[in-house]
Amino acid sequence: MANKGTYYITTPIYYPSSNLHIGHTYCTVMADAMARFKRLQGYDVHFLTGTDEHGQKIQTKAEEAGVTPKEYVDNVVAGIKDLWKTMEISYDDFIRTTEPRHMERVQKIWKRMYDKGDIYKGAYEGLYCKECEAFWTETQAVNNVCPDCGRPVQHASEEAYFFKLSNYADKILKLYDEHPEFLEPETRRNEMRNFINQGLEDLCVSRCTFDWGIPVPNDPKHVMYVWVDALSNYITALGGPDDSEEFNKYWPADVHLVGKEIVRFHSIIWPAMLMSADLPLPKKVLGHGWLLLGGEKVSKSKAAKGMDVVDPVILIDRYGIDALKYFLLREYTFGQDGNFTNEVMLKRINFDLANDLGNLLSRTVSMIEKYCGGVVPQAKTHDETDEDLKNIAVSAASKVSDEMDKFAFNMALERIWTVVRRANKYIDEKAPWILAKDEAKKDELDTVMNHLAETLRIVSILIYPFMHTTSEKIRKQLGIEGDIIWEDSEVFNMMNGEQVKKGEQIFPRLDVEKELAELTKIAEEEAAKKAAGAVQDPVEKAIAESVPLKLKDEIVYGDFDKMDFRVGTILKAEKHPNADKLLVFQVKMGTEVRQVISGVADSFTPEEMVGKKVVVVANLKPRMLRGLESHGMLLFAGDDGRNFVVTTDAPDGEIVS
Repeated sequence: MANKGTYYITTPIYYPSSNLHIGHTYCTVMADAMARFKRLQGYDVHFLTGTDEHGQKIQTKAEEAGVTPKEYVDNVVAGIKDLWKTMEISYDDFIRTTEPRHMERVQKIWKRMYDKGDIYKGAYEGLYCKECEAFWTETQAVNNVCPDCGRPVQHASEEAYFFKLSNYADKILKLYDEHPEFLEPETRRNEMRNFINQGLEDLCVSRCTFDWGIPVPNDPKHVMYVWVDALSNYITALGGPDDSEEFNKYWPADVHLVGKEIVRFHSIIWPAMLMSADLPLPKKVLGHGWLLLGGEKVSKSKAAKGMDVVDPVILIDRYGIDALKYFLLREYTFGQDGNFTNEVMLKRINFDLANDLGNLLSRTVSMIEKYCGGVVPQAKTHDETDEDLKNIAVSAASKVSDEMDKFAFNMALERIWTVVRRANKYIDEKAPWILAKDEAKKDELDTVMNHLAETLRIVSILIYPFMHTTSEKIRKQLGIEGDIIWEDSEVFNMMNGEQVKKGEQIFPRLDVEKELAELTKIAEEEAAKKAAGAVQDPVEKAIAESVPLKLKDEIVYGDFDKMDFRVGTILKAEKHPNADKLLVFQVKMGTEVRQVISGVADSFTPEEMVGKKVVVVANLKPRMLRGLESHGMLLFAGDDGRNFVVTTDAPDGEIVS
């Protein structure tokens, strides 16, 4: 087969804060089907997936688990790889953002953007969602709620580097106008256009309040924020941004396949970064819809609570890999949300796989064994019914290709099932059990058996990208040997003399009511384990392990009431001219600016303290420290030489009580 060129497809790199659920499976199954389809057509395919392993959320979860962040992600990533192995996902590379190959190359991309003048240092103050690790404006985070995940956001302020995203708004809009195929479906493109027209702000691309990340070149106090780190994986996995054999061969990517919740990152931030780094843009970003449970997006939290059975491993164990893959690809329209229920899945397995395809194979092989001694006969007659079946079968490949080019997996499978259903109807029309009773109609009977075998051979090729295991089972029962070749699906005269051998039902019919009850039982058992403490709630765990602190002597409320705590903002910070361990702060508390001196120079630089909201003991008697007056005291936490600033979101001058 002639090589048709290269084809580079990617999934998002998944965030390993916990195990994956069926929503992640949906995206990866689509990418796998397309990769297998393109390989079958003769393309040199490179299929990339992986994990995004840095960030504050990972660091926090690792601390809660009592392990290092790397140990934490290693454990979760091992589970993800096991899942993809179980699902027989045919990826060519798995990129981890903790790998040296990624970290070194990301720093080169950062330097390109920095040298272009598109990255600058500043201070960030805004609303932050810890779960999504995203900053939002007050306009975006209505009622202090993250627009992506719906969780509360918190005010955050820190020194940071920024990417001049605002400079690229017009260029991104021009990209959409001149290359509308860059972002599909059209609804996503319209959403992104509206988002840009509201005004793009410069993007925070570093953090300095945690250290689990890739250090910023020449400023290791900062780590790269998710945008530059995670999005760059599509290039770093190929050896970019420098010239390399793989990078020059496969980039730009043909398709970035992503969920609609991260379309903005891939269709605005990512192309802007590439423009800044003077690198080619991907050819297409495709935003698929969500799988919904009870009208809401399938999420890790829902999966953890046992809402319906969303653990793909459970479904695979009961119904097989191909049944799950078929359902995910057949049931939902690309780009649109779809509701996942066990009942819909089970009925789809019964109707399409057991009744239509499974029955067709079983009946065909049984009749060839019964009427033809187990050998596929040669076709000897021809009529309009034969011609109709043949035309439908050989014309399916081009129709499937057309639908696959549009990522319309459900319609591609519908084209295949048109052939399957026509073959079942052909059996009823020809009634081979009647033909077998008349020796004079032996040639016609042989033709029917041949045409059924031919049709199933074609079907086995067409379904290979979606259900390769089922494809192989069909071919084994039909006695077909050799490689699967896509062009063979457009030919109808290849079966003659193969020895068939009936096997087990490829899709046994299910008792839907019984299966639903069993799946409900599994979900209840999982919920019971959690309730019994098999997976203990972190809050309950903390309460159970609580140990009283060693405190100073008790005070009464009257003692505390004498102290006046006020909120202030540090306007200026500098080192004390006569003391290495002291920092001198100018703190604005409402109408008053006051000088306060603290012995924290070993823990903080003056630059990183500017702009911080602090709590001041405001009615402390002034005292001289190495020749300068300190009027008040800032609150810090920590001991053993460690210091953490006590901060607040309250306005300057407010009383802390």
